[in-house]
Amino acid sequence: MGSVKDFRPIFFVIGVLLTTVALAMLLPAIADGIAGNRDWRVFLAAAMFTLFIGVAMALVNRTGEANLSIKQAFILTTFSWIIISAFAALPFVFSDLGLSYGDAYFEAMSGLTTTGSTVIIGLDDAPPGILLWRALLQWLGGIGIIVTAIAILPMLNVGGMQLFRAESSDQSERVLPRTAQLAGAIFLVYLALTVINAIAYWLAGMTAFQAICHGMTTIATGGYSTSDRSLGLFDNPAIEAIAIVFMILGSLPFVLYLQAVRGGAKRLWRDTQVRWFMGIILVSLLALSGWLWLSSGMAVDDAVRYAAFNSISILTGTGYSSADFGSWGSFALPAFTVLMFIGGCTGGTTGGIKVFRFQVLYATARVQIHQLIQPHGVFPMKYNHRPIPETVPGAVMGFFFLFVVSFAVLAMALSLMGLDYITSISGAATALANVGPGLGPIIGPTGTFQSLPEAAKWLLSFAMLLGRLELFTVLILIVPTFWRD
Repeated sequence: MGSVKDFRPIFFVIGVLLTTVALAMLLPAIADGIAGNRDWRVFLAAAMFTLFIGVAMALVNRTGEANLSIKQAFILTTFSWIIISAFAALPFVFSDLGLSYGDAYFEAMSGLTTTGSTVIIGLDDAPPGILLWRALLQWLGGIGIIVTAIAILPMLNVGGMQLFRAESSDQSERVLPRTAQLAGAIFLVYLALTVINAIAYWLAGMTAFQAICHGMTTIATGGYSTSDRSLGLFDNPAIEAIAIVFMILGSLPFVLYLQAVRGGAKRLWRDTQVRWFMGIILVSLLALSGWLWLSSGMAVDDAVRYAAFNSISILTGTGYSSADFGSWGSFALPAFTVLMFIGGCTGGTTGGIKVFRFQVLYATARVQIHQLIQPHGVFPMKYNHRPIPETVPGAVMGFFFLFVVSFAVLAMALSLMGLDYITSISGAATALANVGPGLGPIIGPTGTFQSLPEAAKWLLSFAMLLGRLELFTVLILIVPTFWRD
């Protein structure tokens, strides 16, 4: 197995990934060509350049060594996201949008991490190639993070993710024997859900192009839209209902879909993480719709409609909006902030802290209380009806500590750049939890990140990467001892 200083296997995989991105760039080139937009040349040139670099990296660094060491896996996971975003930004820079490279990198990183924050104003008039490229970035980022969460993060013992290594390696619950087969099967499920979602949108009243773009960004819980007004443009309860269903489907563990195919849908409901997630949705829906009904006198059906769509959008980290929830009064802002942090289930496309970590913390706190009452009692901690390995509670508490510290440092750094309190706090939260819109008039659901200082956009790009790769994966690379063999 290669040492950490042997970068050949890492460059080989990044080369393969860049080749995939280059081929994906041809789709917006075709869309622009059909629409008669001259940006097709931008996409073609970016695709050729990316393809050249990708193929060269793959050919030069081909080795007979198939396995990566743990250290190499850490480097690969972080650098693949950084480098792919650098190349994915090229079409944004050279298009007619007039974006700086910092803006373009922010947009690409936001897309690939399925965050959904944007610096582009005037999406309704943007060329089809750009709109399709944004959707494709989120779609590719969505499948990328599912595979990372299932295959790589459990192996790296990141923030309690080893819990899922223990589960997936149990012979009786073995879904598919090898990671490559598992990734292939999950890709087919992901593709099928995207197609069904797009068809449903089209039947509900979107154009075919809008349906394809929104189908990709809904299942990826990314939230990029083809309009500045997001799904509020359509003002269509059927479209919002479809979005709710597929945002939730994108937030569930994709491995469970494979188990459900073999063992019936009850497999999904038997998973305690799914049950907790559905419980959080129900509580937030009741609380926010009740608040809207009582505080603003909104009709009950409208209150339920707006509360359901916007709360599920923020909880799942999708970031679509159908209304300016920043103007819903004193209860709504803290409620949405809390939902931002929670996120969905691990093994899905959603961001945030993840439901399973709250379950582990709850189990830990419960045991502590029982031990205070009965000091000599033995109280085993369980997750999904199985004992929790000893290393997991500590790893989860370490993750929470790092999350809070990272959030505090980011918020203070943004305030030092001259941003107001709401923008600094919600900007740090939305980037770290990969949600998309923040709160307040500047980066809220009706605003964009365009007016932020360039330094703030670079910082938020780093925050999106940090949140997407579960903190430890990125931060371990700045520890000097990591680089010693």
